[in-house]
Amino acid sequence: MMYPGTGDTIVARATPRGASALSIIRLSGAKALEIAAGVFEGHDLLKQSTHTAHVGLVRGDQGAIDQIVATLFLAPNSATGEDIVEFSCHGGDVATDTIIELLTSKGARHAEPGEYTLRSFLNGKIDLAQAEGIAELIHARSERAGRISLAHLRGRYSDELSEIRSKLIELVSLIELELDFSEEDVAFADRSRLVALLDEAETRIQVLLNSYQYGKAVSEGIRVVIVGRPNAGKSTLLNAIVGYDRVIVNEKPGTTRDEVESEVEFEGVRFQFVDTAGLRETDDAVEAEGVRRSYQSLAGADLVVELVDLTDGDGGDTRLAAMITLEHPDLPVLRIGNKVDLIDSNDERTDDLDMTIAAVEIGQDETALNRLMKQIAVRTVGSDTVGEEHQVVTSSRQQSHLRAASDATARAKAQLSSGASGDMLSSDIRQIIEEIGAITGEITNEDILDQIFSKFCIGK
Repeated sequence: MMYPGTGDTIVARATPRGASALSIIRLSGAKALEIAAGVFEGHDLLKQSTHTAHVGLVRGDQGAIDQIVATLFLAPNSATGEDIVEFSCHGGDVATDTIIELLTSKGARHAEPGEYTLRSFLNGKIDLAQAEGIAELIHARSERAGRISLAHLRGRYSDELSEIRSKLIELVSLIELELDFSEEDVAFADRSRLVALLDEAETRIQVLLNSYQYGKAVSEGIRVVIVGRPNAGKSTLLNAIVGYDRVIVNEKPGTTRDEVESEVEFEGVRFQFVDTAGLRETDDAVEAEGVRRSYQSLAGADLVVELVDLTDGDGGDTRLAAMITLEHPDLPVLRIGNKVDLIDSNDERTDDLDMTIAAVEIGQDETALNRLMKQIAVRTVGSDTVGEEHQVVTSSRQQSHLRAASDATARAKAQLSSGASGDMLSSDIRQIIEEIGAITGEITNEDILDQIFSKFCIGK
């Protein structure tokens, strides 16, 4: 495992580097109190109660380093379950680094990324899903993402899964007890209760699985690439969506030569829009490079918005859409006709488009902008309503276990209805139990812990 000494006392700064009003240094471990008391000049920290704060000096071999506040969180009533001492010193790197160097010289070692949260998990303060919720909260890019992460951290998600798991454990133990008395033909498990419980598990698991597309979008954001021929209005559309002149707009074709990106938040999801060079054959080397990059940008897109100029004689040309479908068959494409305000309302060129707009008017028309964003959201996030925030899954690891649990639930229901033997039924139910346990950390391994906690920053 990547954390070699979980019995060691660890130290790290809990605040970012750089100039600031305060800097926090966190010690955790069996000798945290002893090491802190050995460098603190003020009250005797060894004689103080938990959850108390004390003003004093940190003194090294060369004299006083800084005036600080030492706050004590003694085991087991701390975030890690161990003794924790936090030094709040003046901001900046000089005092902080000097104090950390002093503490390591007295017996502490530098913490690894995520080691404080790992110790919280190992000491039973949080489960694995809650630990992932902490990481999600740290990296949340929108208000909704933060609320979902906080709901996971508070444990409601884990409680729901653990409730299903505990009921299944009770019933599978009765089924396995029947196997021990198979010759006596004794039934201990209530089959009707088992059917009801499997139905409940299937429903709850499916709610969580259905939320993953939305959860992934909230967690990671959505990348939307706008493509089209020169002068289709791509830059005008981007400016209208973001609400300011992000891109130069000019009637001369080929104005945009490079990718221009900007983000907006819509219904709790961060959308990153990418304006690209107009797609056409050109002898201009710079514009040709822009066209090449436009095609290249499609590889990282979650959605392509193909903007069609309805005033162009070839505005209804479907060759671009066909090329995108051929090169990226799984990439959704939203075909939008632009400049609808300049054509006849009965123009047949709009028939094969998903919607029509007037990009120059969208920036001043909130209804039209919302209609456009709704279409983009439906193609990427999905139109299904999600459950409560604690029921939104954002982790691909958790989704994988939920899918396996769903498959095992379907098999168990089939076994039950066909009257299969108890050992086959028990095997499928045990897999459901194991998959749910892998999500919450009741069943885990060192590789999984490495994968999860390595994503944390040092000091968390």
